[in-house]
Amino acid sequence: MRDDIERLGIRPGDDVMVHAAMSRVGRLLNGPDALIGALLDAVGGMGGPGGTILAYTDWDARYDELLDRDGRVPEAWRAHVPPFDPLASRAARDNGILAEFVQTYPGSRRSGNPGASVAAIGADAAWFTADHPLDYGYGEGSPLAKLVAARGKVLMVGAPLDTMTLLHHAEHLARIPGKRVRRHEVPFATPAGTVWRMVEEFETADPVVPGLEEDYFATIVEEFLAAGRGARGLVGDAPATLVDAAEITDFAVGWLERRVG
Repeated sequence: MRDDIERLGIRPGDDVMVHAAMSRVGRLLNGPDALIGALLDAVGGMGGPGGTILAYTDWDARYDELLDRDGRVPEAWRAHVPPFDPLASRAARDNGILAEFVQTYPGSRRSGNPGASVAAIGADAAWFTADHPLDYGYGEGSPLAKLVAARGKVLMVGAPLDTMTLLHHAEHLARIPGKRVRRHEVPFATPAGTVWRMVEEFETADPVVPGLEEDYFATIVEEFLAAGRGARGLVGDAPATLVDAAEITDFAVGWLERRVG
């Protein structure tokens, strides 16, 4: 797998956000940790001049159905919703098993915005995950913005192209009218107990503006690849795609502004 990853274009020192459907990779000794190990080998391992591996975790809260129209949790349920703790809260199951393995890997760090939470392993894990804004957590100051600034990469290993989380950063940056905004209460674990806070961000569960297809992220990535940018290959048995984070963000911003700007 390390050889496959290197053939795609990952080099020592790279910062790489990875999305994976592990069931498509094939049978592995040591399961998802084998993919993490291959990635760390390719970017240069832990500490020193090596790179960093990132994964989008979100969190496995599952209390959305309790929210009222103002985004608040009814009083009768508040004591039953576990608070977000970046050291303990599980990654969202919809993101696949790799995200949970990354966030529980020895030496990993995790950012403090619940819904936009990112876990990281490697040389710059602390920098990527520090000071994650609680409002508009896919925008400025987020791990996604830092990935772009660091000229990082995004690797899709068997994962559907419409799950490329970085494109939520492009939605944030795009100058387009009518962006959907979501406001909802989040419980945070603190030394003093649970603290509830209203969090505001552009909608990520649905397209950021009406009229776009549900899977339009896949269209953006396919058009980017069709223009001769990025790389495709195999990692294990899984079809894999590698793109430059800054390049595809600029491409996606332009795509959005042409279509709905």
